[in-house]
Amino acid sequence: MVKLQKQKMKTSNRSVDVPKRHLLVTVIIVNMLMTTSSSRASLSRSIRPLLRRTPKSLLSPKRCPKSPICPLWSSSFSLCLQKLRKSTSSSPLTPTAISPLYCSASLSAPSMDATAASARDEGLESNPLLQDFEFPPFDAVEAKHVRPGIRALLKKLENDLEELESTVEPSWPRLVEPLEKIVDQLTVIWGMVNHLKAVKDTPELRAAIEEVQPEKVAFQLRLGQSKPIYNAFKAIQESLDWQSLSEARKRIVESQIKEAILNGVALEDDKRELFNKIEQELEKLSQKFGENVLDATKKFEKLVTDKREIEGLPATALGLAAQTAASKGHEKATAENGPWIITLDGPSFISVMQHARNRALREEVYRAYVSRASSGDLDNTPIIDQILKLRLEKAKLLNYNNYAEVSMATKMATVDKAEELLDKLRSASWNAAVQDMEDLKSFSKSQGAIEANDLSHWDINFWSERLRESKYDINEEELRPYFSLPKVMDGLFNLAKMLFGIDIEPADGLAPVWNKDVRFYCVKDSSGSPIAYFYFDPYSRPSEKRGGAWMDEVVSRSRVLSRNVTSARLPVAHMVCNQTPPVGEKPSLMTFREVETVFHEFGHALQHMLTRQDEGLVSGIRGIEWDAVELPSQFMENWCYHRDTLMGIAKHYETHENLPEDVYLKLLAARTFRAGSLSLRQLRFASLDLELHTKYVPGGSESIYDVDRRVSQTTQVIPPLPEDRFLCSFSHIFAGGYAAGYYSYKWAEVLSADAFSAFEDAGLDNTKAVQETGSKFRETILALGGGKAPLEVFVEFRGREPSPEPLLRHNGLLPAVTA
Repeated sequence: MVKLQKQKMKTSNRSVDVPKRHLLVTVIIVNMLMTTSSSRASLSRSIRPLLRRTPKSLLSPKRCPKSPICPLWSSSFSLCLQKLRKSTSSSPLTPTAISPLYCSASLSAPSMDATAASARDEGLESNPLLQDFEFPPFDAVEAKHVRPGIRALLKKLENDLEELESTVEPSWPRLVEPLEKIVDQLTVIWGMVNHLKAVKDTPELRAAIEEVQPEKVAFQLRLGQSKPIYNAFKAIQESLDWQSLSEARKRIVESQIKEAILNGVALEDDKRELFNKIEQELEKLSQKFGENVLDATKKFEKLVTDKREIEGLPATALGLAAQTAASKGHEKATAENGPWIITLDGPSFISVMQHARNRALREEVYRAYVSRASSGDLDNTPIIDQILKLRLEKAKLLNYNNYAEVSMATKMATVDKAEELLDKLRSASWNAAVQDMEDLKSFSKSQGAIEANDLSHWDINFWSERLRESKYDINEEELRPYFSLPKVMDGLFNLAKMLFGIDIEPADGLAPVWNKDVRFYCVKDSSGSPIAYFYFDPYSRPSEKRGGAWMDEVVSRSRVLSRNVTSARLPVAHMVCNQTPPVGEKPSLMTFREVETVFHEFGHALQHMLTRQDEGLVSGIRGIEWDAVELPSQFMENWCYHRDTLMGIAKHYETHENLPEDVYLKLLAARTFRAGSLSLRQLRFASLDLELHTKYVPGGSESIYDVDRRVSQTTQVIPPLPEDRFLCSFSHIFAGGYAAGYYSYKWAEVLSADAFSAFEDAGLDNTKAVQETGSKFRETILALGGGKAPLEVFVEFRGREPSPEPLLRHNGLLPAVTA
C-alpha cells in the first residue's frame, strides 16, 4: 500500500510473438512521457508507499500499503520464509552505540511537560503510546492503551496547533518546523497503532481504533484546513525571499498550498462541513472494507481427509495444510497422512491453483477467492458504492469533474496521459495474450486434458505451470531448495553493499518487536556509522495479519526532530510479507517469485532509509509523486535476473551446491513467459480503477460489476465469471492509496526499466562501473526524496528523460518492434 499493499506483489508484463503493427504503437509511450515533463515537474504529492493514499498531505497522515495488494495473485501471494537464525556481528550493536531516535510524539519528551503532568493526573504515565522512546514499544502496546493514549495525544496536538496558529509567521522556524513536529507526532503514534492492526489484529484493537478514529480524522481536517497556516505558506511563496529558498523548501511550500486546497481549506460553512463529513465517512468505510476482506479470507476453510483430493500439491503445500489443520484442533495431522486444511491465504490458494490436479477443488477454491467479501455481513458491495459516491461528491465540492482529477492533481501524469499509456500497452499485449491462451489449449490437449477445449479461470494457472515446466524444464517447487531465506537475505544485503556502499547487520534485541519472528536490522555507511534501521516481518499469520506485502515508514529522517544538533534523526522502516512459515524442521524455502517480492519491498525501504534529505516533510518516501514511487522497488526486481546476484543467492540448502548454469539460463528465458497475459491482468485493474473514478455514475444504470465486465472485454481473453466479485477485495483502491492511481505501476515501470538500463549500459560484468552507477543511483533516486521533482531526479541520474525502449526489451517486445 509505501504500506500499501506491496502489498506488493508485481506480476511481470512480458510477451512474445506480438505482430509488428501492435507493437509499434507502444513506442508512442515515450512521446507521452516526454510531453508531460513540464506538468510532472510542477506537481508534488505527500505520500507514504508506497505511500499513503490519494491526495492527502502529511497534514493528514494515513498508513496504507506500499506494495500492491494485487487481487487474485499478488495480494495474497506470500513468500515462503522461515525464521531467520540469530546471527552474531563482529561489532555487536548496543543501545549506547546507536544514534538515538527521537519520537516527538512521546508525551514525556521535554516539550510536553505540561501534557505529561496531565497524563500522570489521569493515570496515563504508564501508557506506552505516551512514553519517550528510541524505538516504538511494539511489544507493549495493547488495545486498552489506544483510546486513552490517542485522546491524550490529540488533546496535546490541539493545544500545539492553537499555539502555532496564534504565533505563526511566514518563516521556516515559526511555521514549518513547529508544523513538522505536530505532523510527526500524529504520524508516528497513529502509525504504531495502525501497523499493529495490520500485523496483530484483534477484535479489541479494532474496536478501540474504530472509536477514536473519528477524533483523529477531525484533527487531521482541522490541521489541513488551517487558514493561518495556509496563509503563512502563501506569504512565503509571495515573499522576496522565495527565490533564495532551497528546491526542497520550495517543494514543501508548493505542496502544502496544493494539499490545503485539496483538503478543503477554501471551502466555507456548509460546504466545509459537508466535506468534513465525507472525509470522516470515507475513512470509516475504507477501514471496514479492509476488515471485511481479512475476515472473509479467514472464513473459508476446506478440510480434506482423502489425499487423492489434493494430488499434485507439493510437499511444502501439504506440510502447510497439515500444520494449519493441527492449529485448528487436528493435533495428529501430518503432511503425509493429513488431514489437511485448504484456505484462501496466499500460500495455500496459489499452491492449489498451480498444482492441484483435482479440477473440482481448483474450481471451488477459485470461486471462493473471487467472491470474497461479497455476501452476507461481510459484503463490500454497498461499501464500494458509497465510497465511489462520496469520492465523486468530494471532487465536485473541490470543483473537479471527477475523483480521478483530484487524484492526478498531485501526480506526474494526467488522466488523459494515464489512459493513453494503458491503451498503448493493451494494444501491444492483446495478441500475445490471445496466443498465450491458444498455447495453453494446445498443450493441455496434448496432455489429454478433457477440459482442453473449454479452459476456465481455475485451469489457467495449473496448465500454465505445466507448460512452463515443459517448455523451460523449470519446476518452481523443485527450485525452492536453492532459495532458502537466510541465503536470499545475505545475497540481498551483499548486493546493497556492492551497489550503494552500505552494510546491513542484525540488531535483534535492540528494538521491541510485535512478534517473535520479526527481525531487526541496522544499516551502516562505509565508516561503520548507523544511518537507518528496519524491521522485517516475513511470515503469513492469517488469523491476525493482513494479506500482501508492503513497506512503510516507522519514523523519517529529520533535522528538526533530532535530539542533537550535529546529526539528523535516523529513518526507520518496516518490511512486511506474507510468506509460508517454517514447516517442520525444514528451513524456509522460497519460490523465485517470492524472491522477487522481497527485492521489491527492499527497494522501497532503501529509498526511505538512504535519503540524505534533512527536511522531514520531503525526506525518504515523503513528498514523492505516487506514480514515481514504484521506481526503486521495481528497479530492484531486475537484479533477480542478474547472473552474479542470483548465483550468489541460489545455493542448495542441504548440499550447498550452486544453482546449475543451465537452470539459470532457463529462468532468464522464462522471464517473458505469458507476458501478454500477465500484462493484461494488470491493465484490467488499472483501467477499471480509472473507469470507476472518471466515467462511472454511482446509482446509475450500470453497476460496478457491469463496468468490470465492460472493461474486461478488452483486457481479458476469457471473460470473468458472472459471480466474479474481485472488486470486493480490491484493497488497493478501496482500502489503500491507489484510488485512480493503480496505473502508477505501469507508469513507474517505464522509469525503473530505463534506470536499470543505465547499469546495462555501464556493463553488468564490470564491477567498478556498476558500483559507480550504483553510487549515482543512490545520490539521486534514493537520496533526494520528495525534495526534487521526480522527472528532474530521473534526468539527473540518467542524463536524459525516460524512454520505454528498455521496458519493451525486458518484456520481450523490442525484438519484434525492431524487426
